Amino acid sequence: MDILRSLPIGLYLEQPITWLHRLDPRIKLFGLLTFLLSPIQAGGVWRIAIAVLLIVLTLASQIPMRVWKQQMGILLLLAFMTLAIATISPDGFNATVQPRRPMPEVNVAPDKTIVTSPLTIKLPQPTPYSYVVWKAGSITVTRKSLDLGVRVCTLIFTYLYAPTLFLLVTAPEEITAAIASICSPLKSLKVPVTEIVLTLTLALRFVPLVLEEVQNLVRAMRTRSINWKRLGFKRTTQIWLILAERLIDNLFIRAEQTASAMQVRGFTTPNTHVMVWNPLKLLPRDIILLLILIGMWGVRIWLGNEI
Repeated sequence: MDILRSLPIGLYLEQPITWLHRLDPRIKLFGLLTFLLSPIQAGGVWRIAIAVLLIVLTLASQIPMRVWKQQMGILLLLAFMTLAIATISPDGFNATVQPRRPMPEVNVAPDKTIVTSPLTIKLPQPTPYSYVVWKAGSITVTRKSLDLGVRVCTLIFTYLYAPTLFLLVTAPEEITAAIASICSPLKSLKVPVTEIVLTLTLALRFVPLVLEEVQNLVRAMRTRSINWKRLGFKRTTQIWLILAERLIDNLFIRAEQTASAMQVRGFTTPNTHVMVWNPLKLLPRDIILLLILIGMWGVRIWLGNEI
């Protein structure tokens, strides 16, 4: 199961149990939506604060470094590379603006002829504002390119690491229980909430089985020591098609075994079978975190695009 152990996204940490594990999954889901939606149309300060807050949460939760070191390192490297490339790239404002009708300056030459020349007036800069932040040779960093780099790099890190941290401290059953609790009012509108949540639970449980089948096929190919260079394109394509067919057959067998196991346990439909989810109860720490998240949204709406 090498793929499951090295998978950076979708890995649930069972031990040790941190304070993030003990939080209500509904609060964690609301926090995830806060991290994903609040940076939209926000300034660079807010985006940087959200990224820093994710790092602080990871360090404060006392999650082992071996779990998040590789994931955060790769994402930070990708974010800083994006920041460097976007910052030194042209921002599109390279056109020089010249006056359409320059005011002439009248000079009298020694031979009493009138010579007109454009009037050059250098006014002092009223404010310390400068559009060019830094310039060295042909490399120019402007305010727009710097703002673009900050926006892109922070969004890359936030949108990839926030779901990773959420899945790291939340079990699949807790996710489905939280969604079922949040969507329970939709039952009055005849929305099949139970069927949707059950399908989501089975899908989350079926993903490791897919990865396990892929890992088994990869190991089977390695044990045969196939020389891919000598096979050629045609025979290599045939082998990959055979592997894809075998993978699909194995997945159908796993799905049939899952369906048989559910039928043996007396499950026919959600209406006739009692669906028991994890009991969810808001504790004082969950309420405090909920108030903090609501306060973050209040600050975000009050300040708007200023930060």
